[in-house]
Formats: sequence, C-alpha cells, structure tokens
Amino acid sequence: MTEERSGGCQCGAVRFRVRGKLGHASICHCRMCQKAFGGFYAPLVSVREADSVDWTRGEPARFQSSNVVARGFCSACGTPLTYEAPDGMALAIAAFDKPDDIVPVIAYGVEGKLPCTDHMPALPVRRTEEDFAAAAFLASVVSHQHPDHDTTDWPPREPSTKD
Repeated sequence: MTEERSGGCQCGAVRFRVRGKLGHASICHCRMCQKAFGGFYAPLVSVREADSVDWTRGEPARFQSSNVVARGFCSACGTPLTYEAPDGMALAIAAFDKPDDIVPVIAYGVEGKLPCTDHMPALPVRRTEEDFAAAAFLASVVSHQHPDHDTTDWPPREPSTKD
C-alpha cells in the first residue's frame, strides 16, 4: 500500500497530497530560511523520492528567493509551503495535516543559527488553558483555520436565509 499524506495552508486556499515515500526531514538555520518562515529556522521534508505531489486545491504563489531557489507560499494567508531547488522540492513539515512523525534528522545552515535556539528545551512550559490571565480572550477566539483534513469545500458555506 502506497503511503499518502495531505496538508495545506492555514486558510485552506492551498492543499496538497503526497503519495509515496517522504525523504529526509531537516531544519535549516540559514538567514534566507529564517526570513521565509518568519521563524528561528525552517522545518522541511524532501518529497523528491515521492511518487507524486499534487496540489488538490489552489497552488502556491512563489517568490524567487535566489537565482536557484523558489519559495512557495499561500498568497491568501502567507503560510510557507515549499522550498524548490534544482535537485527537488521540500514541503514545510508543519503544513502536513499530521506532522507528528516527520522528524528532522539533520540541521543545515548552522552558521546562521540564532543562539537562543539552544535554550528552547529549557524554557518553562505552560499549556494554553493554563494561561489564566488570557482566559477571557481565549474563550472569545473563533478559529477560521482550515481543519487538519481534506474538505470538499472551503471556506464553509454560510447558511442562507433561503435554505
């Protein structure tokens, strides 16, 4: 049985399906990846060994971040989605619906690594619901994020008064 995984952006405008084997997962600390992801590093998994990668809803917009690399992202919500180079494409790990078992095995671009990343595991931890000062705010949040599974339609159709 061929492995199949799906994923997409935060708003649901761009969705993908990968059939077959994923390649190596990595994080990249280079400054270009930091800026592309707006984060300390970019977590990516190669799909060059996969049987197919299909865009099942929409398609990423692309920014040519260098003469050899294009970065795919959702033009509606900004979610980083792809790293596209001459040797193949990688997808953002957290864009998968179930990213839990996609574990990075190497770190690239460590010359750009921000020193604070070494201390992340030592930070105190707190579950969202334990932030009592933010309880009223959290209770008021209505998510417009696409769910972590494929949907026939998105965004959901608002019920009409004529229905």
